Amino acid sequence: MNIEEYNFKDRLIKGITTDGHFKISVVKTTEVVKTARDKHQLSLLNTVVLGKALTATMLLASELKGEERIQLRMDGDGPIGFLVAEANQVGEIRGYVKNPAAELNYDNPETRLGDGIGLGVLTFSKVLYNEAEPRTSTIQIVNGDVTSDVAHYLAQSEQIPSALLVDVGIDEDGNVTNAGGLLIQRMPDAPEGQIDLLQERLGSFPPIDELLSDGQYIDEIMAKAVSPLKVKELNRQPVDFFCRCTRKRFKNALSMLSLDDLKDMEGEGQEVVCHYCNRREKISKEEIEKIITDAQAKMN
Repeated sequence: MNIEEYNFKDRLIKGITTDGHFKISVVKTTEVVKTARDKHQLSLLNTVVLGKALTATMLLASELKGEERIQLRMDGDGPIGFLVAEANQVGEIRGYVKNPAAELNYDNPETRLGDGIGLGVLTFSKVLYNEAEPRTSTIQIVNGDVTSDVAHYLAQSEQIPSALLVDVGIDEDGNVTNAGGLLIQRMPDAPEGQIDLLQERLGSFPPIDELLSDGQYIDEIMAKAVSPLKVKELNRQPVDFFCRCTRKRFKNALSMLSLDDLKDMEGEGQEVVCHYCNRREKISKEEIEKIITDAQAKMN
């Protein structure tokens, strides 16, 4: 890998305007989206929709601490069914969809990308330090479009004036060109109306994937998004499609089943699949028998 390739790896950058009125995060998620597509064998529709969800979730997770995490779930009546995207502050992103092969009828001139999810509910869950249960907020899906529905969630549930852009670029051959997004949020002391001007300006802002494809990196995009305001970088970090599933976790999950369910598996092995990353593990019949023996011992 040369220095240019290294410099243009997937990363997130955070900054604040020098007047202290706005926070901004910009993320490049090109390899994250490509990895999600490959791991789940996603259709073109799902590559774009899940890619946007993964990008938006990482932007929101950038405000968390340590290994706190945030999960976005969209359940709708469209062919995708539902999607789940999860990220933590250290840059680990993962997600999946119910129907990875789902597509739309693009011959219909009235078809919109938002029809993939359709109408339903959007749920955000935050796992925070010192809180036993996740904080969960649910709102109705307005458009089925990740960008506008997440922005609507921020306005309704978080009550933080925000401007959000997430983009996944696809070329004529159906390949992912670039993916990324930006999030601008107003600080409490910011003058009323300024965020409206930024939102209006971002309405004509070039798609993030096009800026990345033109050779502009997250630093330049951050500066351009809030110009003429000046911005100071706070920190940056790599981001990756990463799942912490392990063979041990698969076996622990099986051990949580009821004794009756475990006995139904007796005498044969089991293949266990992680929804998030599509990793598959075969648990032998001997391992199943040990799990059953351990479960019986706990009941005595």
